Amino acid sequence: MIERSVSWFEAALNKAASALIEVSSLAVTWPRWVKRSLVMAGDAMLAVFAVWLAFSLRLGEWRLLDWSVIRFAGSLLLIWFPVAVWQGVYAAIFRYTGRGTIVTLAAAVAIVCVPLVYFYMIRSYPGVPRTIALLAPMIFFAMMATARIVGRYVLVDLFHSQPAVGSERHRSLIYGAGSLGQRLAASLAAERGMQLVGYLDDDPSKKGRRLDGHRIWHSDDIDMVIERTGATRILLAMSDISRSRKQEIVDRLSGHPVKVHPLPPMRALLDGTLRFDDLQSIEVDDLLGRSPVAPLYDLLSSAVSGKRVMVTGAGGSIGSEIARQIVDVVPSEIVLVDANEFALFQIEKEIEAKVAALDTDQRPTIDCRLVNLTDRSDVERLFARHRPQTIYHAAAYKHVPMIESNIVAGVRNNVFGTINTARAAQHNGAEKFILISTDKAVRPPNVMGASKRVCEMALQAFDSAGSDTVFAMVRFGNVLGSSGSVVPLFRQQIERGGPITVTHRDVIRYFMTIPEAAQLVLQAGGMAEGGEVFLLDMGEPVKIWNLARSMITLAGLTIRDESNPDGDIEIVATGLRPGEKLYEELLIGESALPTRHPRIMRAKEQFLGIAELEPHLDALETAVINGDEGGCRANLSALVPTLPPAGASLDAAESGCQRPGGPANHLPGRTVAANGTG
Repeated sequence: MIERSVSWFEAALNKAASALIEVSSLAVTWPRWVKRSLVMAGDAMLAVFAVWLAFSLRLGEWRLLDWSVIRFAGSLLLIWFPVAVWQGVYAAIFRYTGRGTIVTLAAAVAIVCVPLVYFYMIRSYPGVPRTIALLAPMIFFAMMATARIVGRYVLVDLFHSQPAVGSERHRSLIYGAGSLGQRLAASLAAERGMQLVGYLDDDPSKKGRRLDGHRIWHSDDIDMVIERTGATRILLAMSDISRSRKQEIVDRLSGHPVKVHPLPPMRALLDGTLRFDDLQSIEVDDLLGRSPVAPLYDLLSSAVSGKRVMVTGAGGSIGSEIARQIVDVVPSEIVLVDANEFALFQIEKEIEAKVAALDTDQRPTIDCRLVNLTDRSDVERLFARHRPQTIYHAAAYKHVPMIESNIVAGVRNNVFGTINTARAAQHNGAEKFILISTDKAVRPPNVMGASKRVCEMALQAFDSAGSDTVFAMVRFGNVLGSSGSVVPLFRQQIERGGPITVTHRDVIRYFMTIPEAAQLVLQAGGMAEGGEVFLLDMGEPVKIWNLARSMITLAGLTIRDESNPDGDIEIVATGLRPGEKLYEELLIGESALPTRHPRIMRAKEQFLGIAELEPHLDALETAVINGDEGGCRANLSALVPTLPPAGASLDAAESGCQRPGGPANHLPGRTVAANGTG
């Protein structure tokens, strides 16, 4: 009998809870003015009830209809609503009720007490005990606070404990059992899509303890915790976590289908308005990037500020970012040059928007020119029209296998596009010409790298011939997110379900963000005096195989291999492509000198004089005009001996291009990788 009664009670309780959840789900969708009106009506009833209860407690009898009760209740309501609106009581989002809401209520009630105390305690009124002026507002405050807390429980803790129909519920662990972790949990408590299953922390003294009812585990037990809790999300609640620590966490999760989210913006946490959908996943950029170094403004501005500046390849990854940053240094004119109409259109609209946001007296003129730099007469007309003072030459073909299959087009564009532009700069009195080069120009076994090395040699020869134009080169490696680079390629392969293709398990590359690379290029240009090769410090090396593993983990997927045949994504080694090196380098010689900037080095390298170089360039141009791929390659090999002639063993060339001691060299002699630039 007793068991039957208990079962009946549990069933009735479950039905009541379900009904409450159903009503709550409808209430959440009502217009805001409807919900606000209902809350105000509820507060009015609570005010009347609080006054009646205060009189009854004070007088020791239940006084229901009494003129004194009605008068005091009317006074309370008359004062309360203007004060509450003024204090923003009804501007709050009720399902996010927290400490801030209660404090606002307390402040509003305290203000209401002032006139009530004056009229009913100091001056007094017949039939109204003096203490009612304090007792009634206190009861009113307690009732409103309780109503809001109960409402939050219904709208959040009860309603959101049930997943929405068709929605996915994420079992989440918060990494960091401190004040930030607690605030993060409170901010996300209103989200139906999240269920907090516990905390992780590096502090062993917190192991086994509880925070707001949730268990704290030590981070060393992360594998066991994920298995036990079924967690699919880990939210990092650490404000000063290093990139290496993020990488360590990601590596630990490689066998689990878990996504990692960094700490969201503090304002969303403090306001209590954070939504689960607002959480960003950790991106590979967060692991590969590094803390920026403050730029030296005089270096940024010396070649740009108040000058006519031209950017070739302005629609490309590096060229477009250089153009963006040039705007901030206030040139007098920006000339954007590209052969790709759509890319040029996009960067034009973006630069126009940036310029429009500047003060009128700081706005440079903008001109976008569709020009093929291999057409010498078009290039001469372009320079004669604009007479740029500083040129950043980022236009180039950069993809190694593509240029290996299209030798003539690659040489024509990279070598003679650069030479045409450099000569036009000389003829029209340009002050500085900065070539955006690549680490693939160092001991290159491929046509793309050899073509860029010939560009460097040509500019070095022009500068040594006594040119009034300062020629300099900036050499660096991979930039994150550039068109055709490995990171977006891996993302696409993951989205398709794999496999991820890596050319070799031992391929090592260096990475830099596009904004940092562009900023360093501008500063290197400010230091250029003539003939230098500037080398950018590319940071720590990354094994591409490990990068692929990290990206799979960041996507919340598992790696399919021999140890985990049921994993989601497989990584496949496809073999080195034609002309590809295991390791890349920045320096041809044996030493590099520091500069004023800690991430820019300077090198002076051997080169051919203009008289010795020109016959080779003439022969190379003849091969290009005749469409002779063999002749192009042979003439490139004559200038760049590490490029094997047609039919030579690529493996032999590859081994001959590696520095003794392998890839572990740092500047000077650092091995750094690139997908090129432009």
